[in-house]
Order: sequence, then structure tokens, then C-alpha cells
Amino acid sequence: MEALSILLYPFLACVLLILAHAYFGVHILQRGIIFVDLSLAQFIGLGIAFSFFLGDDEGTRLLFSVGFAVLGAFILSFSRLISRFVNIEAFIGVLYIFSLSASILVLDMTPHGLEDFKAIMNGSILWVTTGELLKTFALYSVIGLFHFIFRKRFLGLSFEDKGGIFWEFIFFLSFAFVLVKSVQMAGILQVFSFLVIPVLIGKLFTRDLKKTLLSGWLIGAASSVFGLGMSYLYDLPTAPLIVASLSLTFFMLLVFKYATSRKLRS
Repeated sequence: MEALSILLYPFLACVLLILAHAYFGVHILQRGIIFVDLSLAQFIGLGIAFSFFLGDDEGTRLLFSVGFAVLGAFILSFSRLISRFVNIEAFIGVLYIFSLSASILVLDMTPHGLEDFKAIMNGSILWVTTGELLKTFALYSVIGLFHFIFRKRFLGLSFEDKGGIFWEFIFFLSFAFVLVKSVQMAGILQVFSFLVIPVLIGKLFTRDLKKTLLSGWLIGAASSVFGLGMSYLYDLPTAPLIVASLSLTFFMLLVFKYATSRKLRS
């Protein structure tokens, strides 16, 4: 019972993260810009690094997180235009490297640079509070409702290459606002894994959008339970354990898919 009471809120936080990020993961994978989440999350992390440098009160952290989220969304809204001149994944990689190196430089000037860097990468999902959960649920619900209302616009952007810079900006802005909350709660590593891996697992077995999301959500939740449990039992970092368990699940299912497909062909 003690373990259940301690791990309930972190598990609910993982469920919220998986629900939101797997949806955006469908769009990101379809567009072929796999590392945009990592890049945008690290860019927001740069904003958080500046807030640590300036004193790390909650208001400053929120201000810099939102400010860098808006700026990052604005930059990425020109991704189709940028892709005419350079490989877009390479551009996203450069943005990530810049954000990471700049974050390290800024955090090097803070009293607790290494601890602050680990906080940005790993988050603090074990210590999530009721208030944080409710705020996250409210934010994700508003963004989810917005995407449902304008689903034809957003699906057109990703699946039919339709839409202009305005809707690109709205897409990346809504994604960035999701990241503002999730990076602070779970860290960059876990956020990236929840974006990509559940959808990859779903796509191993179906091309149907709804089935891909459902299977990704279920496997992501199961991997989170395993990672949280191992973290509690062996006193290990939570986010890396969840990422590792989700990654191992993907690798095992990939081998299973390969073995069964070979058996069917023979």
C-alpha cells in the first residue's frame, strides 16, 4: 500500500504525458522530423537554464519557458521553407546542439550547475503534486480539444502537406506548450521517449491511426508501471528507468515482429 500511495501520482503523470505525446508523435513521425521534440524540448530547457541563472523562482521559470517555447515554435514553423535549402533533420540537429551547448554554458555559471542540468534532463516526476497534475490535465485537455476541433487542419498539415505558415506555427506552438509542462515534470529524456517509442510500437502492428495510438498508449503505460516499480524497489533514477524499459519493450517487439513475419513468409 505504501508503494501504491507513493507511485500513484507519478503513474498518473506518465499517463497524461503518454496521451499527449503519443498523439503529437503520430504527426512528427509522419512528417519525418523525428528529433524535433528533442530539439524543441532542449530549446525550452535553455529557457529553464536562464531561469536557474536568474534565481529560479516559479514565475521566472514559467516566463522563460513560455518565451522560449513561443520562439522555438516560431522558428520551426518555417521548417518547410528551410527544407528547400538544407536537410530539415540536420537543421533540427543544429538547433538541438546549440540549445544543449548554450544550456551547459549558462548552467556553468549557476551555483548548482550539474544538479540543475540533471533536473532539466531527468525532471522530477516522482515528486509531482496534486496541483501539478491538475494543471497539466487542464492544459492538455484544452490543447487536445483545440486539436480535435481543428483536426482536419492538423491532419492536413502532416498527412497531406497542406496548410501555410500560420497553421504550422499554431501546431508547433501547441506542441511547445505541452512541452513546457512536460519538460519541467518529466525531463527531456522521458518526454522524447514518450513522443516516439509508443507510436513506433503501434506502427509495428497496424497502420490504422486509432489502433496505433491505442496500442502505444497501453504499452507506454505498462512500461511506465515497470519503470516506476523498479525505481522504487532499487532506488534508481526514475526517468532513465522508464526510458530504458520502454526502449527494451520496443526492441523485443521489433524482434518478435521480424520473427513472426519470417515465419509467415516461409
